[in-house]
Amino acid sequence: MTPPRPPDIHPCQQCGACCAFFRVSFYWAEAADLPPELVEKISPHLSCMSGSNQARPRCRALSGEVGGPVSCGVYAQRPSTCRDVQAGDEQCAKARAGHGLPRLSPAEPSCVNLPA
Repeated sequence: MTPPRPPDIHPCQQCGACCAFFRVSFYWAEAADLPPELVEKISPHLSCMSGSNQARPRCRALSGEVGGPVSCGVYAQRPSTCRDVQAGDEQCAKARAGHGLPRLSPAEPSCVNLPA
């Protein structure tokens, strides 16, 4: 069972499931603001976050253990694919289920408002 989250900690800072469940692919031009060692080229038009294009994906920018305190090393520069996932949405629920974590309430705050 997941311990209760302190009220001042955003749910994404106690999760990281999406960062270790999906391939984080995006249009190659978005990589310009990211450290080159964190970007993997997939095709002439697509790149992905390093580590996320594996059978067991885990973005190399993720620090910490899934389901516990986590952070993103490039949060302010993260690609649109990361920005699109919101706490409690279907993508979030799928990633959390894949790690055996319970679904978040739709009332949870949005990841868009997560402090950098």
